Amino acid sequence: MFSTFFYTCKAKGLAITLSEWLTLQEALDKGLCNSSLTEFYYLARMILVKSETDFDKFDMAFEEAFKGIMSENEISKNMMKWLDKSELIDMVDEEERYRMNEQDGIAFIDKDEVEAKFKERLRDQDSEHNGGSFWIGSMGKTAFGNMGGFMGGIRVGGTTGYQSAFQVIGARKYRDFRDDRMLDNRQFQLAFRKLRQFSSRLDIPKTELDIDGTIDKTCNNGGYLQIVMDKPRKNAVKLLLLMDSGGTMIPFSSLLNELFQAVHKSNHYKDVKTYYFHNCIYSKLYKTPECENGDWIDTEWMFRNLDSDYKVIVVGDAAMAPEELYSESGNYRGPNGGLAGWEWLQLLKRHYKKIVWLNPKMAPGHAPWREAETAIKGLFPMYKLTVDGLNQAMIKLMLNK
Repeated sequence: MFSTFFYTCKAKGLAITLSEWLTLQEALDKGLCNSSLTEFYYLARMILVKSETDFDKFDMAFEEAFKGIMSENEISKNMMKWLDKSELIDMVDEEERYRMNEQDGIAFIDKDEVEAKFKERLRDQDSEHNGGSFWIGSMGKTAFGNMGGFMGGIRVGGTTGYQSAFQVIGARKYRDFRDDRMLDNRQFQLAFRKLRQFSSRLDIPKTELDIDGTIDKTCNNGGYLQIVMDKPRKNAVKLLLLMDSGGTMIPFSSLLNELFQAVHKSNHYKDVKTYYFHNCIYSKLYKTPECENGDWIDTEWMFRNLDSDYKVIVVGDAAMAPEELYSESGNYRGPNGGLAGWEWLQLLKRHYKKIVWLNPKMAPGHAPWREAETAIKGLFPMYKLTVDGLNQAMIKLMLNK
C-alpha cells in the first residue's frame, strides 16, 4: 500500500526524494501518526510536500492510493451529534427523515452500514447520477453525494448542503493553490501587483505627509512642530497589452476577458494601453477584440507615441501558419505594410525594452510541430498562461537588466 502511495505521488508530479521517503518511514516506525489515517495524512504532507502549490497533487495521490478515505472514527463528531439528536437543525420532520433513510435500506443511520453501502455503490457505479435515491450523486436522497436531502452520510466533493456529512471525499480544497492551473481574475490581480515601480517624481501636488522630513524639521526647529508635505509615491509603470483574438484563441476568450479586467483594476498604473491582433502583429493593431477592418491604429503610430519605457505583455497561442509569420503577404485579414509578421515582431522587440509573451497552450521545449511558436520563443521570453507562468513573466518585466 505504501509503495503504491509513493509511486502515485510521483505520478501526480510530486518531487519526492528518497531521503524524504525514508524520513516518513522513520516517522512511522516511531509511531508519530498514532495508527491514525488522518494523522498519517498530515504527517506525510508535512514531510513530502515542499510548497502549498503541491497540496492538491498530494490530496489527489492520497485519495487514489487510499481509495478516498480521508477520515476515520475519531473525527465523526457530527455523526455522534446527529445520533443523540441534541443539535440537529430540523430540516425535515422525523417521519420524512425515517422515510428517506428507509428508501436506501437504512432504517436507522449506522455509520458502518453507510460506509459499506458507499463502497458497494463506488464499485458498481459507472455513470453520473443526480436527484436519485440509490447511486452516489447530487441533489438526491441517498446517504452519499452532495447537496442532497439525506441527513448524515458521506459527502463526495461539491459543497455542503445540510452540514451533516460525517466524511468528505474528493473536496480538493487546495485546487486553487496549484501553480499549473489556468488563471481567474483574482489570480491575475495578485500577479499584476508585482508590476509596481513607485515614484514621487511626478508632476502632482504635495499632498502626502513626509514623516521623516517632519521629524527632522521639528527637531531642527527646537521641538516646535513643523509639517513637511511631499508628493505621493505613485506606480510609475506604463503597460502595453497586446492580445491575439479570434480563430484558435476563441476557446480562451473568457480567460482574456479576465486578464483585461484584472489589468484595468490593478494598482492604477501610470498608463495602460490595450490593442488586439489576429495570429500575428502586422502593420495595424485593432482597437477591439472583434478585429474589424478600419477600427485600428498603425503599429508605427504606436512606436512613435508609446515610448520604449512601456512594459509589453503579448498574449497569444502563437499558432499561426509559417507563411503568416514569414511571408510579406501572410496577413489574410488586413495589410502587411510591406513587411512579414516576423519583421514586425522584430521591430516590436527593438523598440520596447521589456516584453514577455504569455501563451495559454504553450508546448514544452522546442516543439518542431509548432514552428511559429518555437521561432517566437527565440525572440521573446515566453511563459505558459498559468499561475506560475504569469508570476515568472511579471518578475521578468520588473528586472533591471
